[in-house]
Amino acid sequence: MENFVTKEAGKMICGVVMPISSIDGCNESHWADVLEIISEAIEDAGFESNLVSNADDVGIIHKRIIQNLYDNPIVVCDVSGKNPNVMFELGMRLAFDKPTIIIKDDRTSYSFDTSAIEHLEYPRDLRFSKITEFKEKLSQKLRATYEKSTTDANYTTFLKHFGEFTVAKIEKKEVSGQEFIIDELRSIRMAMRRLERVGLKDMIPNESSFRNRRIKGDIDICFSDRSDEAISEAVNIASSHPAIDTVFVEEREPGHRHLIANIKPGYDANILDIEKMLGAYGRPRRRPQSKTPAIG
Repeated sequence: MENFVTKEAGKMICGVVMPISSIDGCNESHWADVLEIISEAIEDAGFESNLVSNADDVGIIHKRIIQNLYDNPIVVCDVSGKNPNVMFELGMRLAFDKPTIIIKDDRTSYSFDTSAIEHLEYPRDLRFSKITEFKEKLSQKLRATYEKSTTDANYTTFLKHFGEFTVAKIEKKEVSGQEFIIDELRSIRMAMRRLERVGLKDMIPNESSFRNRRIKGDIDICFSDRSDEAISEAVNIASSHPAIDTVFVEEREPGHRHLIANIKPGYDANILDIEKMLGAYGRPRRRPQSKTPAIG
């Protein structure tokens, strides 16, 4: 229950799926404004707004997103700009056939696969009068959709319009305290092995040497002036890349963070292409130029 019920008794979570980094000419501050608008409409409808990537604990981002997409009683998905991650998460939510409301701005065209589902539209320039009207429509839609999903046994968001399907369930397993400790120790051991592979075999003698030490990786992206959302998005993308073995964020000093990633052993990967992909969120580390020996 903790995944979708807030600490405020009786208030249900409404998950939010939307872009959080720059895309289609809209920067991060634009999406922050959109999130605030969506959250206000959700609260007006009696729900608590929460990005599906958010959680109180620290864990694997993909697992958290999938669990929230499955658990949240209702989800609002903003497909503006057709962000690939957003479209993928929308597809998963529709596959679970759970209450979903799709919204988009007036500059984004409809996608063929989801065009049959009603989309609520808002102006990309976020004009006050139109946004006020949009928030009211979204609140009404949230209340009506949730009520129908809980009272109509034949309710479907998407799947049952095309036939009879059995929706897969995500199983939850309760473990004893002893099993939990053993699993945690196993995770720590795996983490230590990963650290050994990137050159942290020796003990760190003091704080000064720790600050001066740099974790080495095949890929090194600087995020010194990037937001937490940009780092989270980059980690999400890097973790899902088939060539990448390990991904972590190193804070070299306050506000100066680097994303470090390592390629799977024996995997023939184009590191420059991966750096270019992740470089959209940060700044790739400059690689030293190879020296050509003099001839003669």
